[in-house]
Amino acid sequence: MCRKPGFYFLLLFFSCTDFLYAQQPANSGIKDTSRIINLIRSDKYKLIKQDSAGEIHLLVGKVVMKQDKTTFECDSAIHNTALNQIEAFGNVHINDADSVHTHSQYLKYLGNTKIAYLNKKVRLTDGKADLTTEELEYDLNAKIGTYKNGGKVVNGSSVLTSKEGYYYADTREVYFKDTVKLVDPEYTLATDTLLYNINSEIATFVAATTINDGTSTIRTRSGFYDLKEGKANFGNRPVINDSTQEIIADNINYDKKSGEAHAEGNVFYRDTAQGVTILAGDTWVNNQTKKVLATKKPVMIIKQDNDSLYVAADTLFSATYIDSIVTGSLQTIQADSAVKIKTDSMAVNLTRPGRGLLANTVVPAIKKTDSSEIAKTDSAIKLQTDTLAAAIKETAKDTLKNITVIDPRKKDSIRYFEAFHHVKIFSDSLQGVCDSLYYTAKDSVFRMFRDPVMWAKGSQVSGDTIYLFTKNKKADQVFVFENGFAINKTPEDFFNQLRGNRMNGYFKDGEIDYMRAKGNAESFYYLQEEDSSYFGANYARADAISMYFAEKELIKVTWVNGVEGTTYPMGQVPGEKKQLRNFKWLEDRRPKTRLELFGE
Repeated sequence: MCRKPGFYFLLLFFSCTDFLYAQQPANSGIKDTSRIINLIRSDKYKLIKQDSAGEIHLLVGKVVMKQDKTTFECDSAIHNTALNQIEAFGNVHINDADSVHTHSQYLKYLGNTKIAYLNKKVRLTDGKADLTTEELEYDLNAKIGTYKNGGKVVNGSSVLTSKEGYYYADTREVYFKDTVKLVDPEYTLATDTLLYNINSEIATFVAATTINDGTSTIRTRSGFYDLKEGKANFGNRPVINDSTQEIIADNINYDKKSGEAHAEGNVFYRDTAQGVTILAGDTWVNNQTKKVLATKKPVMIIKQDNDSLYVAADTLFSATYIDSIVTGSLQTIQADSAVKIKTDSMAVNLTRPGRGLLANTVVPAIKKTDSSEIAKTDSAIKLQTDTLAAAIKETAKDTLKNITVIDPRKKDSIRYFEAFHHVKIFSDSLQGVCDSLYYTAKDSVFRMFRDPVMWAKGSQVSGDTIYLFTKNKKADQVFVFENGFAINKTPEDFFNQLRGNRMNGYFKDGEIDYMRAKGNAESFYYLQEEDSSYFGANYARADAISMYFAEKELIKVTWVNGVEGTTYPMGQVPGEKKQLRNFKWLEDRRPKTRLELFGE
């Protein structure tokens, strides 16, 4: 039978040109129709029969295929209907339900398991972040993309890279492994393992991690960092460092925008610029303002060469000195500065005699000389104090006009500390207790308030308020305001005593070298022969009384104006005279070791 040429032309037309629609063969053996890959279009189409193995479709030009809600596009493809697989080439695009789009130059897709293997210039995007790699396995059923030969995720201004990565489309999370690095304009992050949420921009740490924001470095092993809000939680003994501070704790909550960090559990804080360390149970730190608040048995350690100073209290607070200027706290500065000038003046005008015989110390000539020196000193103090007050007044005006008095860039080097309630101080050469304390690196003065007591080896000093001046972080001078009382205990358990409204003294090698009481001054001390044996005791009253010490022993006493006194032979000292009014030997309050400050 003869066939017409037009019939052969029609067969050729449907076999090799614009095939628009094709149905999956009925004998494909696939029961779940949602897994069938359907051809939507291609410019060219060729069918190759493979007998029982099924059919292979060769597709060329603007190929579009579809499986359920997933669309596949490419330049050309091989579609194996029996195996329900696609091998696609050139400009491959997988549109997974309009939620995740994947691009590459090569694709092998297993329709039954819905797993895609993509190669060459692979890019996966969910509309917010882009994942790029050279090889990617994408499970369309589980919505998981995996790369194991290096990849990069770009989310806004953040760029994350790693050797391995797992992308979870449903939760918009990426699990990075091996040589993970996050680069952002504000910080860099390096770790071995990281979980990152693209929507919330929260990075979760599960391995050793280092974060650097240009001014500080954070090291942690667990926790999270909200990159969008700048808030974080770090666990497993994280460490935060900057140019002047270091903080370590069991757990740290951190707010980058405000610079605030809340450290909990075995907190270690160190000001590297000042050589100051704080140990506490809870600490709040601001790395922008350099403020520190420590609670739960805090202890501050001021480093010294051979005799570090420990301070414990219920609460410790520290900030930079400029904060007290800005808040207008000038009265305290004025008073402190006046005291400093007074101290300097007396240090210049008073001469300290060498060791001498106690019998030669009570001489009338000293009364006249000391009175003259004190008058000169007091005049000089008044002049300098008035000048200082005027200068501070001008400074206050300038400050109120927002004129910079202190360069803020230098505030790291000018720090002050405050301690509140049950304050204890300990060093090998000096101990003390009080209710509250203020110390500033500006003048190296410890200001002790409310029932303060301090001890230096065998000597005790107490009063309403005590200012302890230090030099090279060692005791140098002491000032006592109101109800001053100094006691020196001898090896024989005798108590040499000095009291007055105000009191000042000097230290030498950790020992009290000189003490002076002024205003209703009283003294009681024991008299010694040259062989150090005791032969009597002396009680005296005067406007001002000075005591001089050497090698822990009292060697000289002087009185000024209105001297009244009595010397008693040893064994005939009245009992009521052995202790001056308000005498209290407070050895039981004295910290014996630094372990006491840690509650041990």
